[in-house]
Amino acid sequence: MAGFMDILGTLVKEGMTKSAPARMGNAFGMNETDGSSLADILGRLGGMFGGQGGPSSSAQGMSGLGGVLGELLESLGGNQNVIGNLAALAEAIFGSGSSGQADRRSVAGGTLAMLASLAIAALRKAGQQPAVMPKSLYGPMSEEDHAALENEARIIVKAMINAAKADGRIDDTEIRKIIGKLEEDGLTEEEKQFIMEEVNKPLDINEIVSSAQNRPELAAQIYTASLLAIEVDTPAEQQYMQQLAEGLGLDPKVIEHIHKLLGV
Repeated sequence: MAGFMDILGTLVKEGMTKSAPARMGNAFGMNETDGSSLADILGRLGGMFGGQGGPSSSAQGMSGLGGVLGELLESLGGNQNVIGNLAALAEAIFGSGSSGQADRRSVAGGTLAMLASLAIAALRKAGQQPAVMPKSLYGPMSEEDHAALENEARIIVKAMINAAKADGRIDDTEIRKIIGKLEEDGLTEEEKQFIMEEVNKPLDINEIVSSAQNRPELAAQIYTASLLAIEVDTPAEQQYMQQLAEGLGLDPKVIEHIHKLLGV
């Protein structure tokens, strides 16, 4: 059975826009001037696990991992669970194109960890220190933690679908393609109905804004995920993202850093 974390992972892995892979590559440091390539990034991540998916004492990856992800993970002490999830996400997006059935949960966890990493980095670069670090950067420790992550994933999924309606239309073909991928992973009829209901709802930015619950770290993740869901190449999309940023109460410097981290 799929869950909201799995749905979020699929939305990001499959890409809701043509620019999504490039933006994700920027987040992983693949577009930096140090010459990092996909092979470098995957190699550094994989090196932390001895190439076999198990913890390794290798320090190569953490010091050399490109993008903001390496910087933040280093400050967290190189949490092995999070690193493994990010490696699964990177492989799913830039590698062979399939993470495999067994790694679906890791891809989902990596998606939340990536969004949280970008959000926290942007807040810090804007001079804000979040009072609470997202659970996705430590890995769920209990059923309660897992439920909290599922709820956050649900909020972010709704935000991405809502953003896709910003220019007055949503690509039904792409949504159905993503649903097809989810069905392969065990999407239930109830979850499919949830997605189609969200797709067919009128645009509602107020619901998305209120879901942030006065949590800057969640607000930044919502904005980041929304930016991955659309090209922002029409006046309507630009206006939507501006209204979203204002509604979420995000400092313009935070927005600037998020755009820079994604290469937008």
